[in-house]
Amino acid sequence: MVQIEKRIAELGLELPPAPKPVATYVPYVKVGNLLFVSGQGPLVEGKPYITGKLGKEVSEEEGYKAAERAALNCIAIIKDAIGDLDKVERIVKVTGFVASAENFNRQPWVVNGASDLLVKIFGEKGKHSRSAIGVNELPLNIPVEIEMIVQIKEE
Repeated sequence: MVQIEKRIAELGLELPPAPKPVATYVPYVKVGNLLFVSGQGPLVEGKPYITGKLGKEVSEEEGYKAAERAALNCIAIIKDAIGDLDKVERIVKVTGFVASAENFNRQPWVVNGASDLLVKIFGEKGKHSRSAIGVNELPLNIPVEIEMIVQIKEE
């Protein structure tokens, strides 16, 4: 087993199959040694496992877990795109969108679910720049969507 996948297993996680697009887009685009991963939500077997807005139907802790799951779905897409997660040179940028009720302003703590997971899995290579953005609505009424830019090792 490759090192990154071994680390995922050690964390008690299982890499899901790469999610399929829910609309007209591709899950990733590779340009040179950069991989742009389309936004992913907390889907399990193609369906949201949680819905609603942070600060209303979804707690901050639940949002953190949703961001973690969305990041795991991004990692599944990365594996699908490059075949071997050990080829990840660095997670460059993470953008997190958080469906927020009025007056909810803890988006950075919610998106930490994705960021913390990436550092646990990839170590120093998982440290990234980031934006955490509150939005009114997200597709399928999901509470969190995560997208990434990943640097791949030159071959």
